[in-house]
Amino acid sequence: MDRIIGIDYGRKRVGVAVSDPLRIFASALETVPSAKIIDYLKKYAESQAVERFVVGYPMNLDQTPSEAAADVDVFLKQLKKHFPAIPVTLEDERFTSVLAHRAMIDGGVKKMARRDKAAVDKVSAALILQTWLDRQKTTL
Repeated sequence: MDRIIGIDYGRKRVGVAVSDPLRIFASALETVPSAKIIDYLKKYAESQAVERFVVGYPMNLDQTPSEAAADVDVFLKQLKKHFPAIPVTLEDERFTSVLAHRAMIDGGVKKMARRDKAAVDKVSAALILQTWLDRQKTTL
C-alpha cells in the first residue's frame, strides 16, 4: 500500500511523519526547514508511493482558523501546485505540541532533548497523522 504523509507546517520548520504500509501507525520521519519542504517531499515521493498528505491546520478554540493558518494556506497552495494528483486532507492540530511533549516525557526522553523544537515538530506531525489514521479505522 502507498504511504500517507503527515505534515506539521511551521514558518521555520516542518515536521514530517509517515504511515506504515498497512496504515496502522504513524512514525516521526524528519524535520525539514520550511524553505526546503517541497524539494524534500518530491525526493521522498520518488522513492515511495504517496497516496495522501495530511496537513495539520491551526485552529482556535472557537473553530476559526488561527493566525498561523495563513502560513499553512500558502504552503497548501504550493503543495497542490507541485503534487496535483495527491489529495490533501486538513487535520485540526490544536494541542499537538502539548501532546508531543507529553509523549516524549512518557517515552523517557530527557529534558534537554525535549527542548529540541525540531524533535517536537516531527512528533507533532506523527500525532496529526495518527489522529487521522485512527479516525479512518473507525469510519470503515
